[in-house]
Amino acid sequence: MSKEILYVVDAISNEKNVDREIIFEAVEIALATATRKKNNPDIEVKVDIDRETGDYETFRVWEILDDESEEFESTERQILYSYAIKKDPSLEVGDFVREPMESIGFGRIAAQTAKQVIVQKVRQAERERIVEGFRDRIGTLVLGTVKRIDRRGIVLDMGDNAEALIPREEMLPKDMVRPGDRMRGYLKEIIDGGRGPQIIISRTDSNLLIELLKLEVPEIGQEMIDIMAAARDPGSRAKIAVRANMPNLDPVGACVGMRGSRIQTVTNELNDERVDIIPWDDDIATFVINAMKPAEVLSIVVDEEKKVMRIGVDEEQLSQAIGKGGQNVRLASELTGWQLDIMSDVEAEEESAKERALIQDKFIEKLDIDEDIANILVEEGFTTLDDLVYYFDDVCEIEEFNEELAEELRTRAQNALLTQAISGNSGSPAEDLLGMDTMDNALAYKLAAKGIYTMEDLAEQATDELLDIEEMTEERAGELIMIARAPWFADEEDKKETSADTEAENG
Repeated sequence: MSKEILYVVDAISNEKNVDREIIFEAVEIALATATRKKNNPDIEVKVDIDRETGDYETFRVWEILDDESEEFESTERQILYSYAIKKDPSLEVGDFVREPMESIGFGRIAAQTAKQVIVQKVRQAERERIVEGFRDRIGTLVLGTVKRIDRRGIVLDMGDNAEALIPREEMLPKDMVRPGDRMRGYLKEIIDGGRGPQIIISRTDSNLLIELLKLEVPEIGQEMIDIMAAARDPGSRAKIAVRANMPNLDPVGACVGMRGSRIQTVTNELNDERVDIIPWDDDIATFVINAMKPAEVLSIVVDEEKKVMRIGVDEEQLSQAIGKGGQNVRLASELTGWQLDIMSDVEAEEESAKERALIQDKFIEKLDIDEDIANILVEEGFTTLDDLVYYFDDVCEIEEFNEELAEELRTRAQNALLTQAISGNSGSPAEDLLGMDTMDNALAYKLAAKGIYTMEDLAEQATDELLDIEEMTEERAGELIMIARAPWFADEEDKKETSADTEAENG
């Protein structure tokens, strides 16, 4: 019978182009199944076939469980550790006890039992072999024929007995197809499931739009044009940003094509999904203005820390800028990577005025300057202390400033930044500390840098704790602390007066 097993394995392996090891494993499973049927369906059986001679041995198998295990269910398949080590002291929990048992012959009954297992294994192996040919094509455009439509989605025939699935969540809303129709998609991934690997194709991924445009615009393949970003509302609208790598080449015109022929082909493939071609710009504000089209942007307020832009548009274009269901601004945000907040020009002006007022107040506080100078800085486009340091030449060019004033502003900005850096705290002093007798703003911020924000904080200090502040003397430190403690003594006097009044009333 050993030669018969080798013959069966070789024959099926050659006919189906499947590895011999897979067929051997299928025959072992079949022989084990037939053995259980003949002896006891509840036992566990393992068959080992010699790959060279075809001879095989059969073993009854028990899994070793811990004596306290709650998973123990049957003595037919499991054995407790305390009993197992009596047979072999080297065994451990999780190992298997194997005992030889009589092997059944590989005859007609065993062959029939093996048939279904072998067929299943062969089909699975064939499928895995076919799918492996698609792994190198992940991230590319593929074309298939609609085989059927079921509850999972659209099943495509990819040729060479390969099937792919377009899940329902990866289908376009207007995808109405019939068996036999040709359909393109983006090969998104290959997932491993219980029934073997599955090729997944997407019609909603933004990369599908990019690959379709590459197909229609040869300048992209020739690297004359780069696709920089894409955003989609699948089946409805999309925006894609392009940049030319050659002078005098219009990237938008090249992608649109003569009379819109190129972009129309892409649109037709996506079931009339509207595609806006946006010119890329390295200046993010200009890029955002381009991305917001067809709405015309009147103003932009940028918050670089939060990566937010507040976009001002004409009141009449507000709905167009936002788009149906927020579509236009949502796609523009996705395309640019910035959060875009849309407002009317009136609201934008009010917001801008608030921003300017905040910046102006910050300059007044941290630089100890008057409102007129702070207003000039804001009007000239300076928004942070860093600006005054790193763009000092621009400060010098301000018409209302002389060189001496510009230098003083830079020095104060440097001191304020240094104080923040040393303290690791950019907190501001409280109003009571700023308004304290003999206190000036510069000193108040130096105190805040040491974690002294209020008069109460200052009152709790000792004189020597303030001496590390620049230009601070022992006399000056004592004076400040006493002024800060003045409310304490006032409270004590009030208490004494109240006590005296009470005694007088009772006397």
